Amino acid sequence: MLDVNFVRNNFELVKQKLESRNFPVDKFIDFFSYLDTTRRNTISERDELRAKRNSESQEIGKLMKAGQKDEAELRRAHVRHIGDQIDATEEILKGIEEEFERILKAVPNLPHDSVPVGADENANLEIKLWGEPPKFDFEPRDHVDLGVGLGILDLERATKISGARFSILTGAGARLERALINFCLDLQTKKHGYTEVVPPFIVNAKTLFGTGQLPKFEHDLFKLTDERGFYLIPTAEVPLTNIYADEIIDGAQLPIKMTAYTPCFRSEAGSYGKDTRGLIRQHQFDKVELVKITRPESSYEELESLTADAESALEALGLAYRRIALSTGDMGFSAAKTYDIEVWLPSQNTYREISSCSNCESFQARRAQIRFRRDGKSKPEYAHTLNGSGLAIGRTWLAILENYQQTDGSVIVPEALRPFMDGIDRIG
Repeated sequence: MLDVNFVRNNFELVKQKLESRNFPVDKFIDFFSYLDTTRRNTISERDELRAKRNSESQEIGKLMKAGQKDEAELRRAHVRHIGDQIDATEEILKGIEEEFERILKAVPNLPHDSVPVGADENANLEIKLWGEPPKFDFEPRDHVDLGVGLGILDLERATKISGARFSILTGAGARLERALINFCLDLQTKKHGYTEVVPPFIVNAKTLFGTGQLPKFEHDLFKLTDERGFYLIPTAEVPLTNIYADEIIDGAQLPIKMTAYTPCFRSEAGSYGKDTRGLIRQHQFDKVELVKITRPESSYEELESLTADAESALEALGLAYRRIALSTGDMGFSAAKTYDIEVWLPSQNTYREISSCSNCESFQARRAQIRFRRDGKSKPEYAHTLNGSGLAIGRTWLAILENYQQTDGSVIVPEALRPFMDGIDRIG
């Protein structure tokens, strides 16, 4: 959530940045201006009443000293009435602040100055290319044909059990999924210094508000019918970031680096007709997540290292990828800057997203009340939060099938995964 005082003091800058995000800024600005004017007028009225009460109280003291008790009692009644008026203006001010908070809940984060400005994905900027896409002397098949042909992927029975956008992995396919999870976790904990966490997979509404999924994106979530208002997590970013909600962290602990494997659950509302074949867009999928909580001055350096940490998994697997800086019109709600990492898919002859790495600055920390002290006596400050996929396991699974496929329909297992598959070097 944006800082209301920052919005007040930087009105034109905020307007410009929100416009670059395709946010309907005119309605927001008009309402914000109206509230701010009402707030200033109410504060002025309250301060005048306070001054009047102080003046009247002084007069009461003088009357009492002069022995004019009856007149003093009349003044006291008037002072009590002024006190009631002050209480009423305080209630109005409280309501105004609640209205500020209500409208700011629906306002996205402001993009960092380094973010490409543009209306949509067409303005995204390619930052980096790594690896060479494989060349085949046959027509490459997609992961569905490969997986079904190998007997390791079953979409029809998954549809029977649950419906569309679910899958069953069996045998070597299930083993490959588990190997990828363990590989990614070992890489991030042993090589890059992340602490592994096993968080809850079910969270409350307050937790989803903290990371920005609620209230705006409730339609993308699976809500349980339990009267406590629980939701299935859309990503481990949600529980990991909120571990430190409503806390003041010792600054000496920062940066905090966490990783977790979780299943993720998304309704994919609004994606009707998109990626209906295979594993690209599922209601349930596995992911290894990376989360950092940092000091503000180092968060962009930490974004670069977090993104490189996610990329290192693809490099170890020998999968060609590119890094894209998302434009202002293509970023997620909570992000101030986002890099997408896209892996090469031979069947589509293009790169597809496999990780999204974002710096949310203090946007989530303000919603979740995640603060830190630089030392024992300093004033608490809002931390910066970062997150990224390291990696989306299902998409990595299908990328391996497509990039390592052979003429006979078998799939070579990347060397980095073989220790996690008891040395198996080929699925066939």
